[in-house]
Amino acid sequence: MKTVLGQLKSYALRTNEYLSQHPKLRKRIIWSVAVFLIPQIYFVRELIAAELLFGVLFAVLFVLGTIFYVVGAIGERGLVWAEAGGRVLIQSARRGYSTLEELSKRQFRHPHSESAQ
Repeated sequence: MKTVLGQLKSYALRTNEYLSQHPKLRKRIIWSVAVFLIPQIYFVRELIAAELLFGVLFAVLFVLGTIFYVVGAIGERGLVWAEAGGRVLIQSARRGYSTLEELSKRQFRHPHSESAQ
């Protein structure tokens, strides 16, 4: 009894001898295998191309999302800074207003001056 590998080897040798004697059959087998494999190769290429396109689309969406996030974060920080700056501006305006109010209540001339008497 032969091993499986030995049986396969003897079968391959017999098939090779038979195909070498019948070249038309060999060409038909080669064409049949080619007709089967070429669409498979084309299908794989199409899948790879589709995956690349989806990858590029995903990358573009990722970049857009990142840009929107960064702009939003900068906007939030800007609002925080604007609020702090607004508080400083309001305090400064209140101090200026109170100073102006004090100045408006004072008399322009001293009470003991010549023109006041």
